[in-house]
Parts: sequence; structure tokens; C-alpha cells
Amino acid sequence: MPDETTRQTPEIGINLDIHRPHSARMYDYYLGGVTNFPADREAAGRALDAFPNARLAAHANRGFMHRSIRALAVLGVDQFLDVGTGIPTSPNLHEIAQRINPAVRAVYADNDPIVLTHAEALLNSTPEGRTAYVQGDVRTPDTILDAAAEILDLARPVALSMNALLHFIADRPDRSAADLVAAFTARLAPGSYLAISHFTPDFEPEATARLVEVYRNSGTEAQARTRDEIAALFHGWHVLDPGIVSTPRWRPDADTAAVTDQQASCYAAIARLD
Repeated sequence: MPDETTRQTPEIGINLDIHRPHSARMYDYYLGGVTNFPADREAAGRALDAFPNARLAAHANRGFMHRSIRALAVLGVDQFLDVGTGIPTSPNLHEIAQRINPAVRAVYADNDPIVLTHAEALLNSTPEGRTAYVQGDVRTPDTILDAAAEILDLARPVALSMNALLHFIADRPDRSAADLVAAFTARLAPGSYLAISHFTPDFEPEATARLVEVYRNSGTEAQARTRDEIAALFHGWHVLDPGIVSTPRWRPDADTAAVTDQQASCYAAIARLD
């Protein structure tokens, strides 16, 4: 039986806009990837000057993603929606989950066109499972959810992953990060899960402020949030143990790198929709 894979994208041309830095490609650079361009590397260099621990923070976030997806798959979740996917880096979300349950279905969504050009790496599902990629932006939840509904059964529990994403949504009078989470929540079934990791000023306020300024000057929205502000994103959800903690403190295992709270400067949590 062939792999069940699907690519879902609008019928538009691909404009990579490689002369403008993009947060996904900067993150790829922090992780040691090669899917980035001079503009991304230049902006990432300024980010590292402002916040020298950016590479450690990125790897700590990646570790949280691995552990959280394994935990959700062990809980029996067999549907995942990953918003803000970023450049594919193996093991990807579905590869982690399908090691536990080969029948897992996963839908990826990102607004960086270069992710589309690498989407084949996200479509190597097991024969029992299914994966898909959607070109979409977190700011338009219904567009993503409508496309995801062709692969996922939204009447059943879904794990919504928003890792290292919402700090690129700055609150404004007509729209906040909490509003966007609520829009996704409204269409998810009870028993669904929400995984968030989010940059915070709580541990390194001056360096955090400098990093936020670098992203804003590069043309990317950015807003670091305190623990209380991140807790508000989980309104209506029941946060699971160990609560909202720094990324390396979320259920560490033998492979978790020794990264301090200050170096990570990022909170993470998983919550359940009851």
C-alpha cells in the first residue's frame, strides 16, 4: 500500500522573498540547518548579538516538541495539527508520533513559502497513517481548519501544536494571540490538547527586549510574554503536569540537554480541553 500523503495549497505561485528575513528560516539557522539565506543569517546574527543563547533556546524548544508529541501519542492522541511548522527537520512531528501509533494523522501549516518547497519531507507517512501540508497563516484560523478538516476528523480530539509561534503575534486592539487560540479552540472537540512554547522576558528581561527589537526591525511581529500572559492563552483549557514551566523543565528525560531557565527563556505547557 502506498503512503497516504496529501499536499494542500492554494493555486498560487511561490514567492520565497529571500531578501527579507523570515522567522522560520532564522530558527533553522539557530538549529544548524542550511535552509536559510543571507538575509536570514544576517538577521540571525543580530539576534545572537542581542540574545547570545538563541541557539540553546532553539534546541531546548526542539527538545520540548519531541517530548510533548511522544507524551500526547502515549495518551492515545492520533490526530495532530501543527501550526507554524517551520523548516522540516527530522524527526518531524508525525515521525515521532507514528513511532508510537503508525495510524497517526498529521496536518502541518506554515506561512513561509519555502516550507512548501520542502513539504515532501512532511509527507512521508506510514502506510497506516496520513499527513498533509497546508500553506496557511495562524492569523486566519478558519482557512487552516477548513483545509485540515479534509484530513482530520474535527469531531474527535486533535492535538494542536503551536510551538515557538505565538511570540510572533503582537497583541493589538483588533486581534490578540489569545483571540487566535480561542478561534482554534472553538472548532476543536472536547478531549483535544494544546501544546504551546513561548518566548518570555521573565528570566532575561534586557536581552529579551533586545531580541524582540531585532525581530521587529527585521519586519517580523514579536512579543515576549510573561508567565501570567502565557497562562491566559490556555483560557478554557486544563493545563497538565508539570504546568507552565521552562522548556527544559517540561518532563525532562535522559536526552534533555542541560539548559538553564535563563538560556531557554521560553515557557512550555500542554493542556486538555474538557
